[in-house]
Amino acid sequence: MKNTQKITIIFIFFVAMYACSTKKDTIISRNYHALTTKYNVLFNGKEAFKKGIESINNEYKDDWFQQLPIEPIEFEEDKIAIPKFNNNGPGAGFGGANNDDIKELTTFEKAEDKAIKAIQKHGMNIDGIEHNRQIDDAYLLLGKSRYYSQRFVPAVEAFNYVIANYPNANLIAETKIWRAKAAIRMDNEERAIETLELLLEVRDTLEANLPDEIKELGNTALAMAYVKTDSLQKAKKHLKLATRTLENRAQGARNLFVLGQIYAKENKKDSASMVFQKLANFKKAPYKYKIRANIELAKNAPNDSTAALVLEKLNKLIKIRENRPYLDALYYQRGVLHQNNDSIQLAIENYNQSLRAKDAGDKQKTFVYERLGNLSFKADAYQNASAYYDSVLQIAKDTLNLRIRRIKRKHRNLASLIQFEEVVATNDSIVSIASLSEEAQKEFFENYIAKIKKADEEAAQLRLNQLAFGNTAAGLGSADKGNWYFYNNQSLSFGKTEFQKIWGTRKLEDNWRWAEKATIGGAVQDSTKVTKSNAKYDLETYLSAIPTDKKVIDSLKIQRNQALYELGLIYKEQFKNLNFAKKRLERVASLQPAKELILPINWHLYQIYTNLGDAQKANQYKNVILNDYADTKFAQIIQNPDATFAEEEAEVSEVEKAYKEIYYLYKDLKFEETIVKVDEFLPTISNSELLPKFELLKAFAIGKFKDKKAYKTALEFVAVSYGNTEEGKKAKEIVSRLGK
Repeated sequence: MKNTQKITIIFIFFVAMYACSTKKDTIISRNYHALTTKYNVLFNGKEAFKKGIESINNEYKDDWFQQLPIEPIEFEEDKIAIPKFNNNGPGAGFGGANNDDIKELTTFEKAEDKAIKAIQKHGMNIDGIEHNRQIDDAYLLLGKSRYYSQRFVPAVEAFNYVIANYPNANLIAETKIWRAKAAIRMDNEERAIETLELLLEVRDTLEANLPDEIKELGNTALAMAYVKTDSLQKAKKHLKLATRTLENRAQGARNLFVLGQIYAKENKKDSASMVFQKLANFKKAPYKYKIRANIELAKNAPNDSTAALVLEKLNKLIKIRENRPYLDALYYQRGVLHQNNDSIQLAIENYNQSLRAKDAGDKQKTFVYERLGNLSFKADAYQNASAYYDSVLQIAKDTLNLRIRRIKRKHRNLASLIQFEEVVATNDSIVSIASLSEEAQKEFFENYIAKIKKADEEAAQLRLNQLAFGNTAAGLGSADKGNWYFYNNQSLSFGKTEFQKIWGTRKLEDNWRWAEKATIGGAVQDSTKVTKSNAKYDLETYLSAIPTDKKVIDSLKIQRNQALYELGLIYKEQFKNLNFAKKRLERVASLQPAKELILPINWHLYQIYTNLGDAQKANQYKNVILNDYADTKFAQIIQNPDATFAEEEAEVSEVEKAYKEIYYLYKDLKFEETIVKVDEFLPTISNSELLPKFELLKAFAIGKFKDKKAYKTALEFVAVSYGNTEEGKKAKEIVSRLGK
């Protein structure tokens, strides 16, 4: 009996094994392998794939200041894989994972591994026909996993296998879309567009009943293709179609955001606001898109009653604890709204709060610093503006960006201005102190030393207090003694170090502050060391630094006057700040400047007051030029302005061409003809940036066949008229050499 049962069990086992063979087309085999594939191997593969997608959506770092890519992933173009075909599956391009490879697989590699396992172990390809209805899903998962692993060619092979062998499968449309996406990544957008439009727009028995999720996927892929071909209007069309149903909440939210960005880029603020509002109201959207949508709504807010509502909305968002990672952007945008409403102080406060936000990003900071720099520049606080622009350049990563290059140019222009302002301030101070009596000088520096000594003591005490109260458990560790300074060992040690740093090692006696009292155990301390450590408190250090030689003082005055003149030119020519330019030039005019500066000072002041509409003051400086410098070109221009300045303006290309032609005349030693040609051409290009080049070329030509005086006069005209250009600086340098 027992033997019969054993035989029966063994028989049933072998029958089951025979029935479950992948080489036999039986009901048991088909259902067994289909169920095992779907609920075991393929299920685990799809779960790994989902985790990979979630990781991409959560970890991808978006640049919210640029138009977002439609798909939140970046592929490296030099890593497109070559397919490795395996004889076990037609077109599968398996090249499966090596079992001996012990490195940990990524989520997409795990999904690919499961898909390959499903195909190899549960595929029922009998006489060229696949009898396991889950194998097409496995091939689709295989292709999608390879797509995200940046192995596009093998991915296409997997998709093609599905399309060729399962033309009636319910996932055929999805497979075609994924194949098109792989084609886009391989720069074959035309093929992808053709495939997708055929799938989505041709109304036949298959495509007419596409589910909403597939339509979203197809339109999103089409938008990707059109963005890559710079066809933004068509991309916009398909993004609108893709966002009708929002079945895929993560991709749908992203599509809405990109669509809103395109509208904003086209300056269609109303359309952009409608899209961003839809995204903000999309309850199932990932939170990062919703909060960014609110920020974009603030960006697109018009300066009317709706701006107040947007500002109120921003105030509420700032108070929400969940929004702390976005405070830098929220404060910045609130500052922009205040600035647009001319509430400049409120704007500055919000910009500073944006900088202090815990999670403030570097790129956001560049925009904040730029805004603060522009506000300072507008308020004529040029040194502050330069500091803010410098902060932008310190943290900006994309230095080739047009905006950063523009800021760099502004910072470079401000650098010269600040340098000259510092020269003026420093030399003014030195000359002023040098002009005082010895008693006045002594009193001045005694007051100065007292101020810095008091400031140092207060700063040291503040640091001691911070340590004492910041570490109440230090010292003796007693609850009632921990707050007192002398029971806090850390504070006591710090205080001793600070004292020695300021005063050195001192003997306990009266008048211990005096430098000559500094002793160690009765022995006199090294005088060099005492003098060095107390130099900033030593009166003699300052008195000995005051220049007494008249030549040195005169040199300081000349440097100051030259700096004032340069400042006048910078304010006039570069920054168009005529009031600042006027003050600097008028001051240098009152300080008995060098003889060579008198003519250009009067010329620039004449131009400034003419532009300001003050005819009386303009005539004052005009008369100086006409009376004292009647034989100069400046006097000729004042007497006959129409001969030099014409209203016509030549095209840049024509000007460059003319310059080259005249320059070749100069190179061919035809100096007189060069001057004639320049004089003929100058009236037609009064507004050209190349004007200084023509004037300098003319001056060089004059220097080749006329005397030194004529050459110097021509160069002085270039140096004065175009002082801030390279040509003007070159002319000034040559004039300086000729004067030696």
